[in-house]
This record gives sequence, C-alpha cells and structure tokens, in this order.
Amino acid sequence: MEQITSRSNPLMTHLRKLGSSHSYRNKTGEYLGDSGKLLREALQWGAELTAVVCTQGTELPQLPPDVRAVEVPQGLMEYISPMETPQGVLFSAKRPASALPDTLPGRRYLALEGVQDPGNVGTILRTADAFDADGLFLLTGCADLYSPKTLRASMGAAFRRPVWSCTLEELLPLRKGAGLPLIGTALREDTVDARQADLSRAVLLIGSEGRGLSQEALDACDQTVRIPMSERCESLNAAVAAAVVLWEGWR
Repeated sequence: MEQITSRSNPLMTHLRKLGSSHSYRNKTGEYLGDSGKLLREALQWGAELTAVVCTQGTELPQLPPDVRAVEVPQGLMEYISPMETPQGVLFSAKRPASALPDTLPGRRYLALEGVQDPGNVGTILRTADAFDADGLFLLTGCADLYSPKTLRASMGAAFRRPVWSCTLEELLPLRKGAGLPLIGTALREDTVDARQADLSRAVLLIGSEGRGLSQEALDACDQTVRIPMSERCESLNAAVAAAVVLWEGWR
C-alpha cells in the first residue's frame, strides 16, 4: 500500500477540497465518502471509486485493482477529513450521471424544496430507500447530495436510489406525463388529513421546516395534506415529515 505523510501531497489537497467545496466537487465530478461502512456500501452498489485512504491498522475490504490505496498518519487523516471525528477511512469516487429521466415508470417519488440541512437530506434519502420510493428529486435550495455529511446520513442509500437535481419547472412535465399527482405537505383551504389521502401513487413534495413550500410549489400541487399532531406543535422536522408521508404511502 502506498504511504503519504505530507499535507502538500496533491492527492491530500484534492481530497481535502472534495470534502469542503461544493464547487470543487462539481468541477471535478468526484465526491468524498467517510467511514468503512460507507466504503463497503459503495463497493457493494457499484460506485466508481478512484482512491481509498486509511490510517495504519485499518482493515479494508477488497478493492478493485485500479483504485489507488493509500495509508496516512492519524494527524493527516484528521487534516483531510471533513468530519470532527474521522473513522479511519476516506474514499473518493466519480459522481454518476444524473440526467433527468425521460419518463417516471415508478409509483411513488419524493421531491424536496429548500431542505438545506445535509443531515436531513441524507436521512430523507435513507427513509425513501426504506419505504421503496422510486426516486428523489432535489429542487431549488437543497443541500448537496454529495457533501460528506449528506452521504454519511444516507447510510448507503445514495448508492441505491436514483436522485436528480432539477427545478420545479423541469419536474412538472415529468410527473404530468406519468399521470402522477403532485401532493405537498402544507396548509391550504383544501388540505386533507394525510391518512385520508391516497399517497400510494404520487410525487410527494416536502418543503423546508422554516419556510415550508414556496407559493409556486403550492400553486402546482394537485392536493396538499397535513400530518395530524398535537395542537401545541406547529410543525415537524422535514426528515420526520417525509418519514410519515413515505410510510403512509408505502402502507
């Protein structure tokens, strides 16, 4: 295994930038993953790895022969890792093609608008995977799917479920062509209890916890639903709201 000890090594500089810069990830077409578990998920689901970095004594799974494997001191791992507590393994991989599909053949999709917290986006993707959503759309203002925090929160679902970044204007003709209603979680005059709506075949739209859905998104919805809760509470965390409607649609 190759050994690197210098912070100025080009690979170390590259990995550090991948972990910290959205624009650099877009420019290079690569992303950074953190932890041995995420590495095993990436290998299992066919992610195109480019390099794996570990600290001394860390056990690695079998890597493809063309993947660069590097051992670094603990201090250097802490320097290049975006996490406060590195888990001894980092890897870089090429971002898969993410062009919008021509059609939506599935039954249930999730779309997020303005969900900026990477932990929420990753958790929502993990939940969408658990309840068999056919894909996730990240609309304007959402966290980067390929930030290390989003990937870690997804627990490997980022490698298993299709995710597309697009605008609301691009999503609308897709769902219309598939005959899928757009159902948002919001309050309007026609809002119904989520338990009374048919969420089994739809594009489910979730807004940010602070601002909710934009007026443009609300105007595009065929229906809106509310999640019944205590009158003392105004709203739910976006990831929790997504979990409730995804489970209801799956059920």
